[in-house]
Parts: sequence; structure tokens; C-alpha cells
Amino acid sequence: MSLMTLHNLTVRRGARAVVADVSLRVEAGECVGLIGPNGAGKTSLLRAALGLLPAEGEASLAALPDAERARAAAWMPQSREIGWPVSVETLVALGRIPYLPRGARLRPEDRAAIDAAIARMELGPYRDRPATQLSGGEQARVLIARALAQDTPLLLADEPTAGLDPSHRISTMQVFAALAAEGRAVLVSLHDLGLAARHCTRLVLLKAGRLIADGPPAQVLTPGNVGAVFGITAYQAETPQGHVFQPMELAR
Repeated sequence: MSLMTLHNLTVRRGARAVVADVSLRVEAGECVGLIGPNGAGKTSLLRAALGLLPAEGEASLAALPDAERARAAAWMPQSREIGWPVSVETLVALGRIPYLPRGARLRPEDRAAIDAAIARMELGPYRDRPATQLSGGEQARVLIARALAQDTPLLLADEPTAGLDPSHRISTMQVFAALAAEGRAVLVSLHDLGLAARHCTRLVLLKAGRLIADGPPAQVLTPGNVGAVFGITAYQAETPQGHVFQPMELAR
């Protein structure tokens, strides 16, 4: 089942198209990695897909009313500023707003979703601490937990592993892969190609706003694509633990 469809999506900044005629679908059960160099259009594509940027073409989520869209897709932006010294639990609970009438109290099902998100991101020890007193990496995990508490069929995340230590980068991607295995879907922009190759079922490669390749990691991260788009060489191997990708040198 398709949870998001883009058809000829184009985002312009002045006369320049920062996303140019991109078409793709995200299906239930997929963990899709959106990859490309800086300035490739990843953030613009994600924001336009949600109707947060003016765009040409068709975007199925952007066409939904606000409340319906909030129940169809959760969004974790690249910016991680937490402006109020509320507890971790209170911040995660904001993910339940799309399901509550204005002024309503949390229901048992809301508390269950909050508890599950906190546990999934290993935030139990921080539950009652002000979120503003946590480290940058811990705050990132809290914001991921807020998106998980929203409990939507689709999660869109813009560089969610940036600033995390290696163990939490891996555990976060394992959470995303598990969501896909449960029948939901994730579209996540990543700069760590090793994580993308290891944990994503599919990769979408952008360069200068254009879709260059779309498919399984081994078919997208070919030597030709890696050299042409990122300007590097890489070591790659299929292992019992999955596809391994390690950048090696600048391409000559």
C-alpha cells in the first residue's frame, strides 16, 4: 500500500529548481534512505512532500487537510531546537496532539504510545528530566521519540542520526527498520552511506535536485554512481549481516 506518492515534484528557489521533476512512491514495509551530497535537495523534497514548501507537481500528503496529514505522517525536521524546559515525557507526549480534541487529557492509549516511544529510544532514565538539560544527542533521541509517539503509518526524518554516537546511530536505524518490518514505512535522509546501505531496504539518490537512482542499496551504490555523485571510491561487500559500504578515497 502506498503511503506517499510524489509525481513530477518540483521546488524552485527563484529561477533555480532545487528539486526537479522527482516522482516516487513509498510503500508500507519500506525503510527508504534519501541520500545525496550537500545541496542535493533532500530537505526540500521532504518539506515539499509534506506541504511545508510551495511546490509544483503532485504530493499526496500535501493534499491532505492538516489534521488528517498529522495522522498519516510524522515529521522530524533537521532543526532540533527545544525551546521550553519541559520534561522528556511531556515533550514526547506532544506527539499525541493529532489524536486529542483541544483541551482533552491523555487517554490510556496515548500513555501507552508515549511509554512505548520512550522505551524504544532508551530514554527511561531521562523521563522526568527537563529536555533542555540533555546533551544534543539525547535531545535528538527525545525528538525521535516524539515522532514515534505520533504512531503514524509513515515517518519522515531529516538527518535524524546527525550528532548521535555510533551505538545510538545504529539503534536508531534499527528502530526505523523495525517500524518497516511491522508494516509501517520510513523515509529518512542520511549522509552516512554505511548506515543507509546496512539498514535501508531501498535508497533514493539525488544530485542537484534530480533523481539519479532508486532501488535496493547494492543497485544504487554502484561504483559509477558513487564516483559521479559523491566523488569518492568505496569498499563494498555482501555479508551475513547485510550490505557493507565504506568510503575509501576521493575519486581520481
